[in-house]
Amino acid sequence: MVKTRPGVYDVIAPGETMNKTHDTLDSNGTLRQRVSDVVELIRPAVQADGGDLELVDVTDAGVVKIRFHGACVGCPSANMTLQMGIERNLRQRVPEVTGVVAVG
Repeated sequence: MVKTRPGVYDVIAPGETMNKTHDTLDSNGTLRQRVSDVVELIRPAVQADGGDLELVDVTDAGVVKIRFHGACVGCPSANMTLQMGIERNLRQRVPEVTGVVAVG
């Protein structure tokens, strides 16, 4: 099977460098801004499948709250996307992230 577009799981693979568009992620920015930057990297992969996601909050404890939209609402794969795609990418790029939860 030939892969024609990146999925949410391969947005930022371990060991990869970011492309030129996103090389400017500021490691000195606020926690929320750094999380938002990574979420913006992930969004196109989610949108390509008819869904979308919104950053709702980042708590002081490092818990990121995400709201799914579109095709993601009620999708049986949404939890897998949340854990294996979104959370993995966030924890890799923003070490202060302790978890990711979906909110209604």
